[in-house]
Amino acid sequence: DYIGMSKDTSIAYEIGTIKPGEKKELEITILIDENKNISDIEDEIERIKRIDFDKEYTNTKSYWRKYVKDHNGLKIKEPENSYDERIYEIYKRSILLFPLLTNVDTGAIIASPEIDENFTKCGRYAYCWPRDAVFITKAMDILKMNKETEKFYKVFCKKTQSKNGMWEQRFYTDGRLAPCWGYQVDETASVVYGVYNHYEYTKNEEFLKENLHMCELAITFLKKYVYDVLENTGKYSVSYDIWEENDRGIHMYSLASIFSAFDTMKKIYKALGKNVSDFENNRLKEEKINKNIKEIDELMLKVKEYIEQNLYDENRKSYVRNTEDRRIDISLLGAVYPFNVFSPKEKKVLNTVENINLTLRTYTGGYQRYENDGYRNGSPWPISNLWMTLYYLEIGEKKKAKETFDFVLKTVGKHSFLGEQVDNSTLKPNWVIGLGWSHAMFIIVLEKLSNIK
Repeated sequence: DYIGMSKDTSIAYEIGTIKPGEKKELEITILIDENKNISDIEDEIERIKRIDFDKEYTNTKSYWRKYVKDHNGLKIKEPENSYDERIYEIYKRSILLFPLLTNVDTGAIIASPEIDENFTKCGRYAYCWPRDAVFITKAMDILKMNKETEKFYKVFCKKTQSKNGMWEQRFYTDGRLAPCWGYQVDETASVVYGVYNHYEYTKNEEFLKENLHMCELAITFLKKYVYDVLENTGKYSVSYDIWEENDRGIHMYSLASIFSAFDTMKKIYKALGKNVSDFENNRLKEEKINKNIKEIDELMLKVKEYIEQNLYDENRKSYVRNTEDRRIDISLLGAVYPFNVFSPKEKKVLNTVENINLTLRTYTGGYQRYENDGYRNGSPWPISNLWMTLYYLEIGEKKKAKETFDFVLKTVGKHSFLGEQVDNSTLKPNWVIGLGWSHAMFIIVLEKLSNIK
């Protein structure tokens, strides 16, 4: 607020007369700071006035150009045609976006720059959701932002994990708990998956050792969730789905993420080998690990059995998203990528993909999140199309992959930002523009494409 507390304020600048055809440049500097002594503020203003803004602009541009060059993890070259140029521009924008979403002190990553301060349409976006951040950290690893990814797990995740092992829905970037409307169990499972995923890029065993206890604690909570699902007590299993709109039923994406977290824990033990014994008496630690692995193996089988018995609809010939409304949902693909519960060519998976195409694909080629999606008129989401692209690349359907990918390319914003959604009538980004998760999926697809080439 202006210090005078008046309702309307203005600042006038004397710029003299502008003659026809003449140009004048006015530099306006905004100082954002806590209130200080008037003399201190005046001294700071005088210091800023002496800055050479042309030099500052040149230095800033040089900094970010070097940043893009240093983080060209996929070694993409300057494009030779308009199609590749559009890909390259989104690629560069993603590299520039991720550091602007990240708290350099804690490693927390917000979902998007804020667009709804007054809660007119949603619960706001400038918070860190662990699940979103895990997708983004994978993209950051691809782009050689390994230190930033490491800080997310070593600082932010450790700071925000509850004593029982879970992570709540969302947080402020300093680690404080943000307003929530329920917990999502996939947030917890995703962190475990993400820890090992980062290790796969860096092969840093020290990182795994430093986060071993955090992952074991998370697995303990996830076991309780699974036992609750199997025993149907309702103590832990009332969890929101991936879209945070449904807390009823047991969700396919949630179970797939837990299955993957269990499998990931085994991989962490295997990667560390005998090094895990550094934590306590060798024999006792080894016994605990072997017992944990045995229990995990049993629970993985039970999770898969539960999915087959309760989340495959024989009438629809498709997996369904939960045990209650049983809708088709793009997140069903999560059981294939990234969580590897099923192989992509299994008959039931192929049936599910066919149903996704029948129910979620719109007339423009964009995919909705789930059937009868009513959020902001049920627009397509780039995330949905990119998920389909990943699936088609997985099974070698390059033509179909290109179709689903090209929808994202033709609906990108003029500054190469990907939206949360796309307006079907205008084919322009809709609602949130510059969604970290959308850009992360784009980078993950590009990595997949580079490996295929």
